[in-house]
Amino acid sequence: MTEPPRPPGAGDPGFPPDPTAPSGFPGHAGSGDPTAPLSGAPGPGSHPPPGDYPPPTGDQPPSGGYPPPGGYPPPGGYPPGAGYPAGGGYGPPTGGYASNDDKNWALIAHFGGALGVIVGGGLLGWLAPLIALMARGQQSPTARAHAVAALNFQLTWTIVGVLSWVVTLITCGVLFFVPMLVWLVPLIFGIVGGVKANEGVLYRYPMTYGFTR
Repeated sequence: MTEPPRPPGAGDPGFPPDPTAPSGFPGHAGSGDPTAPLSGAPGPGSHPPPGDYPPPTGDQPPSGGYPPPGGYPPPGGYPPGAGYPAGGGYGPPTGGYASNDDKNWALIAHFGGALGVIVGGGLLGWLAPLIALMARGQQSPTARAHAVAALNFQLTWTIVGVLSWVVTLITCGVLFFVPMLVWLVPLIFGIVGGVKANEGVLYRYPMTYGFTR
């Protein structure tokens, strides 16, 4: 049986293979593709197999190229002690006073005024604020402010109390209830001022004339 003619050099000993002959594999040496790389090198469209990339080290930016909220932490973490102050709050520990003595004298000025109203029948409410002003007013501006506020209020209502007793005498006791009503005003507001002073707040008394500053 007669064999079909073969191309020159195909299977004939002594003749090298034709480099231009297609081998059926694109990108393979000898396939006739001028862009084919050397043997063992990946082609231009090839990709490394999965798992050949190095694992992340944790210092890569998140997806999108933006830093995380708050920025990156400094090397080694945040320094110790950074953050909110310890102790549970801010300001002086005595609730707005520089010392416990200032707070005590402020309470004496307000609560002492209310006590003087009870003891003196509405006429001695000014005594305790005056003592607080003389004892602590020169050393502490805070204690002085509380003492002055209580003193002005008690002096104002002491004068009103005296006038109410005069009205009662003039009317022969018909308006006997007027001194009682006047007596309640400095008592109630004196207690309110003491409660505010205990919270560290300077109470502004209503219906007060400024005798001293």
